[in-house]
Amino acid sequence: MGCTSCSTDKNGVPKGCKSNGNCGTGGTCGSGSKLSVFDWLSNMTLPNGQEPFNIVEVRFKNGRKHFYTNEGMQLCMGEVVTVEGSSGGHDVGTVTLTGELVRIQMKKKGVAQDSEDVKKIYRKASQRDIEIWEKVREREVETQKRGREILGRLGLKMKLSDVEYQGDGNKATFYYTAEERVDFRQLIRDLAGAFRVRVEMKQVGLRQEAARLGGIGSCGRELCCSTWLTDFRKVNTAAARYQQLSLNPQKLAGQCGKLKCCLNFELDTYLDVLKTFPKKEIVLKTKKGDAVFVKMDIFKEQFWYTYKDDSFKWYKLDLEQLKEIIETNKGGVAITSLEEFEFEELSKPKIDFENVVGQDSLTRFDQPKRKKKRRNNNRKSANQQNRNNQNKKPQNKKGPRKPNAQGSKKPNTQGQQTKKPNIQGGQKRKPQAKKPNPPKNQNNAK
Repeated sequence: MGCTSCSTDKNGVPKGCKSNGNCGTGGTCGSGSKLSVFDWLSNMTLPNGQEPFNIVEVRFKNGRKHFYTNEGMQLCMGEVVTVEGSSGGHDVGTVTLTGELVRIQMKKKGVAQDSEDVKKIYRKASQRDIEIWEKVREREVETQKRGREILGRLGLKMKLSDVEYQGDGNKATFYYTAEERVDFRQLIRDLAGAFRVRVEMKQVGLRQEAARLGGIGSCGRELCCSTWLTDFRKVNTAAARYQQLSLNPQKLAGQCGKLKCCLNFELDTYLDVLKTFPKKEIVLKTKKGDAVFVKMDIFKEQFWYTYKDDSFKWYKLDLEQLKEIIETNKGGVAITSLEEFEFEELSKPKIDFENVVGQDSLTRFDQPKRKKKRRNNNRKSANQQNRNNQNKKPQNKKGPRKPNAQGSKKPNTQGQQTKKPNIQGGQKRKPQAKKPNPPKNQNNAK
């Protein structure tokens, strides 16, 4: 069952209230809260002349539900109503179920329609009723803390698990767990004096406590007892033995400290399969000696046997081989040995490639980054040195240069020598004299 925002579209796509997994309407529809209800008769109409069932189901804090009589009001699922209190006053809750499904639920829980526990609905909750109800619920956490302090001061061996105020704020119900009978008469007087309300103490079991508070199981999902499970059946360690589970109390226990209820979910399936297997007490007769049962794998239908005299080596047999040996022994014939019937597993094919995803180290991508970072550091240090060398001024080994007296020419470091002449071929070049004019041709002169 869900409110309008949780309904589906024409194409079957859920609309949702965009609250990322939580009920955006404050849990009033029950779709995002504990023990949600689905009305599978909502699309069906009543026969002509039949009046709708006049009792509705109302939900309160942490999945607590009761039945109330509706006197002619048109109520829908998810509406907040003001109902008659269990011992005077009024309470505020949310309608979770109407119509013929309520008749089925009452028959399932064994509640008669004319029972005194079936109170009546006063009206639809007004805005003032809801405001008072919200203010009262804000006090529950502080009340629980102070109640535990009073409980510790009195030294009672009980655990205060939850506190629930009535809608009008005149009554508070304290839920507790205890292994032994506790005399809490003084505790009631102290609580009534501290909070100025009528106090009711209600003992719950460990499973009921976990169902009220809720939580996450070892499977990663919400607890079954807080979401849909209401029938708490007995669970024993035999259920774990049949399912070949380790008898570890820490693994088999749930949030309540008792054995997990889910151990019974698949127990019938395991029992049906075990009926097809030979009994564990059967002893196999061989010429090498008697063989006894060690363990089995229910899913693969494999069994391990070993000799009484040599229990260090186990022999694996499948179901068909085991039945064949038992039929042979029934005829009074002992088999040669278990080695002849030992189950051989097919060798797995070798994989040609090795470097696949999942076999490499998780840090295989870190090495290139580290090398690249070191190279960058080397380049940066080399570039920085080059910059520093360029910024430095060239200096003479003999000392700093002195300014020239004339100021325009640089000082000559080799005394008064003139410029060196150009050298070609390793010899000094002599100054060339001007060539004389060639003599005139005498023939021409004549």
